[in-house]
Amino acid sequence: MKNIALILLYDDKKRFLLQYRTDDAPTYPNYYGFFGGKIEEGETPRETIKRECIEELEYEPNNPILTLNTVRDCKYGKINIYLFLEKYDSNKKLILHEGQYMKWVNLEEVNDLKIIDFLKDILIEMYSKI
Repeated sequence: MKNIALILLYDDKKRFLLQYRTDDAPTYPNYYGFFGGKIEEGETPRETIKRECIEELEYEPNNPILTLNTVRDCKYGKINIYLFLEKYDSNKKLILHEGQYMKWVNLEEVNDLKIIDFLKDILIEMYSKI
């Protein structure tokens, strides 16, 4: 089973920042997804999310809160997800290094996105937490 750490940054308008994956992404190309990635050996989920945010967004999280730990089935097998939430610090700039683009998404837009079903469910659940 693969262990991954993901983060949902949210803003004052209760929008989440999502990544639109490239057409050559190794998993789910041309889908919306969360920022984050695989937990490396010897790394904690929190260390992973800090590393991934810097690699993917040049954003250093202030205090990501572990909000959900869940195992989900996907077409690549079972994945153990550690999901962190953090209010975006608008004093910090976001510079995208992974994916085609990023987009702030509100609850009304979620059902119109090309996104994996279980990530859509997680997004909807997380709206009640912000």
